[in-house]
Amino acid sequence: MGGFANVFRNLDWSVLTDILFSIIPALLCITLHELSHGAVAYMLGDDTAKRAGRLTLNPIRHIDPWGMVMMVLFRFGWAKPVPVNMYKFKKPRQGMAITALAGPLANLIIAAVFLFLYGLLYRPLYVETDSAFLRAVLEMVWTTAYMSLALAVFNLIPISPLDGSKILFSFLSDSAYDKLMRYERYGMIVLMLLVVTGGLSGTLSDVTGWVYDKLFFIAEFGFELVN
Repeated sequence: MGGFANVFRNLDWSVLTDILFSIIPALLCITLHELSHGAVAYMLGDDTAKRAGRLTLNPIRHIDPWGMVMMVLFRFGWAKPVPVNMYKFKKPRQGMAITALAGPLANLIIAAVFLFLYGLLYRPLYVETDSAFLRAVLEMVWTTAYMSLALAVFNLIPISPLDGSKILFSFLSDSAYDKLMRYERYGMIVLMLLVVTGGLSGTLSDVTGWVYDKLFFIAEFGFELVN
């Protein structure tokens, strides 16, 4: 029994904690992204998401397994789309665009909040401590900010079923909109091909990094606030 206890104490838990500290940010970013879609749709008159049980903070209701894996491994991915019936909006296409925009906008707000927390907590959790756990917590705060930005950038790509396509479609003429909607179901195939072949990774990283650099002043503000 003592030998088992020694083995247990000497196990390297870093891999497990690294995975856990990646999953938690992914769950937070995905859940609030999808909840924002459903909440805005509800405010605009569509109760489809509410009836489907998607106006919830329970991440299990929002997870798409493959999208979750992509979020953890590559810092961008997707969730199970919230059901929306655009014909319940007074102005269907405009309502759909506003609902679609709500997800990426929520992620930008999350990123701003966690960048502020990163700056606020940098000294106590990194400079003034040797605790590996506390530094890992700070790393998780940073990961949440970056992952949320990446999710916003990824979802603004104008390929169905991502949010960017719904925003773009709202600006098209009725005839162009009807034509594009016929091919909407093939968007996921195109998207998966781009992800698998790496056709998006470089551009997504560059754009996310650019946005991150522009928003990092929020972290600097948080740092200066307590120093």
